Amino acid sequence: MSDETEADTADESAEGLQEGDFIELAYTARTVEGGELVDTTDEEVAEEEGVDTEEQNFAPRTIILGEGHIFEPVEEDIVGKDVGDEGSVVVDQPFGEYDEEQVRTVKSDKIPEDSRFPGAHVDIDGEHGHVETIVGGRARVDFNHALAGQDVEYDYEILGEVTDRLEKAQGLLSMYFDVDLDMHLETDEVEEDVENDEGETETETVEKETLYIDQNPQLQFNQQWMMGKQQILQQVIDQLDIDRVIVQEVIDGSGMGGMMGGMGGMMGGGAGGEDLGDIEDALEDADVDADEIAEELEAEELEE
Repeated sequence: MSDETEADTADESAEGLQEGDFIELAYTARTVEGGELVDTTDEEVAEEEGVDTEEQNFAPRTIILGEGHIFEPVEEDIVGKDVGDEGSVVVDQPFGEYDEEQVRTVKSDKIPEDSRFPGAHVDIDGEHGHVETIVGGRARVDFNHALAGQDVEYDYEILGEVTDRLEKAQGLLSMYFDVDLDMHLETDEVEEDVENDEGETETETVEKETLYIDQNPQLQFNQQWMMGKQQILQQVIDQLDIDRVIVQEVIDGSGMGGMMGGMGGMMGGGAGGEDLGDIEDALEDADVDADEIAEELEAEELEE
């Protein structure tokens, strides 16, 4: 039996969830030493730990097994299991080893005045760290990740397998943006230039499966969206096996009234507080002036 045939047979006989499957996962991660909360999808757990739940959305995550959406040891433990299964996995130092050389002394004037105290998180020369001590003109800053050198334990539950394509798309995008998006799939007829067997270019009508996404203001001004939407949407195209994504900017008029009112106030102020009647009178006067100028020019031409 060839290696390829053996691989195919192994894939066919594999049971449970496999790489490439979309799943809905609930989990809580804590440091092994000390039990410090690292991450959770459970809002109650977050509240108990004093996390501000109004600033973040806590809900089960949709991930694709094998795509690195969660640490590899957790993925490996999930593969082969079924919906409803639970598990616990210890990940060895997922945020890297602790490096003493990453604790450095810097001039305190590189740190903003309101951050010159032990424990403050700072960004210096493109590196993020936290202040350990600060004396006079010098500060000791630790540039290691806050969880460097610590093992983390993940307790998880597989809530479901996601098969609906729109739910897959929403789940993928929610990994990057905490925004509810309106979207739908359509099959469009599109004209394309194609090369025939003779090497000539012809225009043909082809069908393209398209995911339409309504871009709301939350998404429009999201920095991660602006910087990485090409790469993120390419992942959506690949994972959903569709032809293209069209992002539509939606302007529904909400909030425009105040803006127009502000513009009206600006116009009123610029016109010295004139109302609509005053403006109409001014326009009529302008028409009269224009007629008078035209008559004067005609008279001058006749005299010449």
